[in-house]
Amino acid sequence: MDNNRHFTKRFDWTLFFILMMFLAVSLLAIGSAQTSGQYGINFVPLQIRWYVIGAIIVAFVMYFEPDQYKKMAWVLYGFGVFLLIALFVIPEGTFAVRVNGAKSWFSTPVGNIQPSEFMKTFYILASAYLISKHHEQYQVKTIKSDFILLGKIAVTLLVPLGFIMTQPDLGSSLVFLAITAALVIVGGVSWKIILPIFGGAVAVGGSLLWMALYMQDFLEEAFGFKAYQFARIYSWLDPYSYSANEGYHLITSLNAIGSGEIFGKGLFGREVYVAEGHTDFIFTVIGEEWGFVGASVVICLYFLLIYHLTRTTLLLKDPFSTYVCAGIIAMITFHVFENIGMTIQLLPITGIPLPFISYGGSSLMGNALAIGLVFSMRFHYRTYMFSAHDDED
Repeated sequence: MDNNRHFTKRFDWTLFFILMMFLAVSLLAIGSAQTSGQYGINFVPLQIRWYVIGAIIVAFVMYFEPDQYKKMAWVLYGFGVFLLIALFVIPEGTFAVRVNGAKSWFSTPVGNIQPSEFMKTFYILASAYLISKHHEQYQVKTIKSDFILLGKIAVTLLVPLGFIMTQPDLGSSLVFLAITAALVIVGGVSWKIILPIFGGAVAVGGSLLWMALYMQDFLEEAFGFKAYQFARIYSWLDPYSYSANEGYHLITSLNAIGSGEIFGKGLFGREVYVAEGHTDFIFTVIGEEWGFVGASVVICLYFLLIYHLTRTTLLLKDPFSTYVCAGIIAMITFHVFENIGMTIQLLPITGIPLPFISYGGSSLMGNALAIGLVFSMRFHYRTYMFSAHDDED
């Protein structure tokens, strides 16, 4: 009885109820999106199955304490890299399959599994361990020690990033870069280093965009860029000039969201056909059927999730746990910003799912793995608090 009382106090019920709200939104949106008849499959029970598997993953991950993940960080990172290597070397058409032009998936009896979704969390664990150990080793921070830390993080990043970019999977690659940026900031690297690096990255990105618009031949000859890569940029900036090909998805997304107006057309009231509406473009279904009000509620739900995760991060005292939670927040935030941004022409289309709402086993299991770590750190942090309190009694 006493153990049950302690469990109910230590368990993060707020995070649990937030995830249940995402489950409800996901099932309603997927149920409506599949009425377009693109696949002829009922994805709702399949999504419920993935949520059940995700719940099992969360329960399993929550069982172990943060110190145990600290010890297993490099083992899990190595396992993730091994999966990426296996995906790279296994011939296409056997266990490795190509989906939408990317060889990013393993074919399994339960469905296609994308290793990079799990590698994101493994990378966060390894980087958090690396940063925490670095600060233990270098008690006094200097510019030199910060550059050493950046070198360690860069090596840890480049190994999985190299394999993911060869698939090619631009969306996942950008997620890794976003996670790295967040960890560098919260890892205490001096702003004298961060500002020039970030400023240089913005300058390089802006220069490449300008060259893509006005110096396409030079980029093709000097760096081997392909015509279809330029078409993605052009179709993002001017989709109506590429309406028959690269700009089609963006145009239909804008038409669907715009037609929803303030209150939407009602559940199952979709009129605009959107390809992949149950996965990458599920926000267009929400925007069309639930309108500006419904879409805003979904966005506020993400703000609530990120706000709660941030509060949890500030509550933790262990540096390793803090870095892990910060990396998870960065991962989820970038997913949400990129997915919603690409549906409204704010950002280029990259094929990133909307966390906890888009249909997909790999995405849900990968996010469940990450959220399970947050549950674990909050749960066992509360354990230490109550243990100390019980000793006083």
